[in-house]
Amino acid sequence: MGYLEALNERQLEAVLKVDGPMMVIAGAGSGKTRVLTYKIAYLMEQGVDAFNILALTFTNKAAREMKERIADIVGPSEAKNISMGTFHSVFSKILRYHSEKLGFPNNFTIYDTQDSRSVIKAIIKDFGLDDKVYKPATVHGRISSAKNNLISPAAYEQNAEIIGEDRIAQRPDLFRIYKEYVKRCFQSGAMDFDDLLYNTNVLFRDYPEILHFYQQKFKYVLVDEYQDTNYAQYLIVKKLAAVYENICVVGDDAQSIYSFRGANIQNILNFKKDYPDFTQFKLEQNYRSTKNIVDAANSVIARNQDQIKKDVWTSNDAGEKIDIIRCLTDNEEGRVIANKIFDWKQAKGLDYQDFAILYRTNAQSRSFEEALRKLNMPYKIYGGLSFYQRKEIKDLIAYFRLAANPKDEEALKRVINYPKRGIGNTTIDNVVVAARKYGVAVWDVLTDFKVYPVDISVRAQNTIRDFVTKIQSFTLRLDTTPAFDLANDIASSSGILKDLYDDKTPEGVARYENIQELLAGIKEFTVSQPENEIATLSDFLVDVALLTDADQEQEEDKNKITLMTIHSSKGLEFPYVFIVGLEENLFPSQMALNSRAELEEERRLFYVALTRAEKKCTISYVTSRFRFGQQIFAEPSRFIDELDQKFIHHINRMEGNTGGGRSLNSYQRPSEYAKPQSRSETGFKMPTQRNLKPLKSATTSSGKHATTVPLKVGYNVVHERFGKGKVTALEGKAPDQKATIFFPRVGNKTLILKFAKLEVVD
Repeated sequence: MGYLEALNERQLEAVLKVDGPMMVIAGAGSGKTRVLTYKIAYLMEQGVDAFNILALTFTNKAAREMKERIADIVGPSEAKNISMGTFHSVFSKILRYHSEKLGFPNNFTIYDTQDSRSVIKAIIKDFGLDDKVYKPATVHGRISSAKNNLISPAAYEQNAEIIGEDRIAQRPDLFRIYKEYVKRCFQSGAMDFDDLLYNTNVLFRDYPEILHFYQQKFKYVLVDEYQDTNYAQYLIVKKLAAVYENICVVGDDAQSIYSFRGANIQNILNFKKDYPDFTQFKLEQNYRSTKNIVDAANSVIARNQDQIKKDVWTSNDAGEKIDIIRCLTDNEEGRVIANKIFDWKQAKGLDYQDFAILYRTNAQSRSFEEALRKLNMPYKIYGGLSFYQRKEIKDLIAYFRLAANPKDEEALKRVINYPKRGIGNTTIDNVVVAARKYGVAVWDVLTDFKVYPVDISVRAQNTIRDFVTKIQSFTLRLDTTPAFDLANDIASSSGILKDLYDDKTPEGVARYENIQELLAGIKEFTVSQPENEIATLSDFLVDVALLTDADQEQEEDKNKITLMTIHSSKGLEFPYVFIVGLEENLFPSQMALNSRAELEEERRLFYVALTRAEKKCTISYVTSRFRFGQQIFAEPSRFIDELDQKFIHHINRMEGNTGGGRSLNSYQRPSEYAKPQSRSETGFKMPTQRNLKPLKSATTSSGKHATTVPLKVGYNVVHERFGKGKVTALEGKAPDQKATIFFPRVGNKTLILKFAKLEVVD
């Protein structure tokens, strides 16, 4: 057990504890992955069968790395027997094994976000609803929140509070969309990501004998990043560990930043209530960052009330203080940061990959991209279009999905006329209408026009029959042909390879090369399987469907400056980190200032950003930036004031205007500034209204401009932050007129109209 010698005293204590419930509170950079890995290896050395261990992570990449480390200790053959992976990957396997219990085929499709929103968009259109009110992304977020909270369509419809929220948000038909969405996914033999957890809970609830089987199988349950679990994940873990209570959760409440995805910090804070006899271990030594960075981060997070107290420390050098840079504009901010990276790289002999620029919203990347391009410095936006989201890749994978599950409607609609085979949109629409009429899958209609008559031409029917025959020929080979062989045949016989090969434009050549890269990846997947097992195309599809953003990063992107949101940076580390846009209403976000809980999550987000830095952290803010098409004057974030001043160094860029900055009067408006998504649109909180215009240019729902309809007592209005309200009093005259407005959500508010950004509604 020589590997245990690499652990410090606290880490060793956590590893050596074998039985019973335990919680490891792991501060930033404290080596939690090592503890989790060694703990699993130690369990096996103590005689615990690998088949009885379940280890749940949040990325497949983390699971693979852990399994490789464990294999180095206990041997690769035993390591393979551990059930280890993300919640979604582990429980998708369980669902495939028991899918018939829930009425799904065992080769059910897993819909990604794009697929789900496509289904929702079609439902909104079929229902004749306004897609500007029922935005597919917002509706999808609402449905996702329902599933993560284990709220079925029927329960959703019966919940007066939820229905009330939808009515206030002017989306009273959302429950109908949810119900129809579930129905269409079922008809297509498809589950979305949320279903993988929702349906696992249903399976364990409705079939206690299946739950009992897995309780006996998984006698030891270990969960990484426990602070990021949602209610559905929490309940699965609690059920599985209920018999033996050999449960080990690892996490850091100070890094709980995903409530917008349904994560519930109370899961880790209340662990002691679920398991009163639990043992707690605290990993408090930070191996990553300098002392200045660690102590500065501690000074901020100490202000949170909801937390498990810990004293994170480091024996690393003190290091440099944190620079606070004040700039005039976001353009100047971009130039200043780019110049610093350029100078430091040259002076210190660093690589581009040593630098990361972290921001609160994706929209902030523009000024940094422009500045880096001007200096010819390579950069990579983390979380951009992934390889598997490119059109040509999705097209070919749609053929693969159809071969595995012909009832997959989204895949079917995507490729039934690609490459073009003379099946027009009208024909497809008529087939879909028929499927809705008869209450069957679109594929059922396509395979039997006699049973399900459709108003389409004989020529179209013959063309469709040829297409159906082709897909059926692929399906027949699915279980007997290696993944690469079948994938290569589909790429050729479908006509996709020829279509892309004939396009000699640079874009066409790139798309063709991407297809070749996909096939090469499938070849690698095929040969990586054990010799006595056939790696099928179905296996590959499952592997791809369950990739997370972190799993999809490409090796060729290594030596580039990283640009990413702070949410995306969690779990990563960089020698030099720039945290930009530290301004009130941007960071913390104005959408997170309605409660202490929301503000504390923003503070945890800042803590995560600080603790990504190993050697040097730099913070910047501006005094003016364009947001939503308007120039706003900004003030420094409260988080800057919360930093202990002895750890920071202020650099005032406005004094002398060094570094190429220009005056506010000469600042040019950016071409575009995308708006961050409201958390409240996806969670079960009172929705706020967005995309609203100032009162002077607002329009009523009847199309009249507000300037022609003066605001009066009794008018209904909508505020971008407080939602819908009623005017109860007016005082003063323009331009300084004030209105008292009652908002059901927050009560009475007195607002100056010229600043209020109100919209008059019926």
